[in-house]
Amino acid sequence: MKFRRIEPIELKFNFIKSIRYDWMLITSGSIDSSNSMTACWGGVGHLWDIHPVCFIFIRPTRYTYEFIENSDYFSIQFFDENYKDKLRFMGTNSGRNINKISEVDFHQKIDSLGAVYYTEASMVMICKKVYYQDIDPTHFLDKSIYDWYAENYPLDGYHRMYVGSIREILIREDAGYVF
Repeated sequence: MKFRRIEPIELKFNFIKSIRYDWMLITSGSIDSSNSMTACWGGVGHLWDIHPVCFIFIRPTRYTYEFIENSDYFSIQFFDENYKDKLRFMGTNSGRNINKISEVDFHQKIDSLGAVYYTEASMVMICKKVYYQDIDPTHFLDKSIYDWYAENYPLDGYHRMYVGSIREILIREDAGYVF
């Protein structure tokens, strides 16, 4: 699959819909040792007068957390609807127990900055970690959100938010998305 680079300002993409309903895949590590997880939390925007940024959330109990912690870069990837079952598999199985990449038959590639992504993705954002913050339960201002969080993640601990400076955006040339 052939990819082309575009500038962030060129994107005409509904991140709210895509992250929440179509999901994204977060990948970190090296070509020899990486892991990915499906996510439906996060966002894209502008912060601190640096490159455009994305923000992602990962619990310390997730296997991908170890890779994010030990890498300077990560990728977030978006896929067309034909990959929904594979993304579901990637999000419900741990890379500690199985080789998820071979199970879904994805093909790894490494970009010029050393970040891993999959050639099946329609869009890839290569991000450099620039900040992290652990979710603090005392900072929930809306009790209903805290209640939802506590009900859905009672034993898993609180997520860590990472802010990534978007360094490259790659669009697969035959992608079905309009970017």
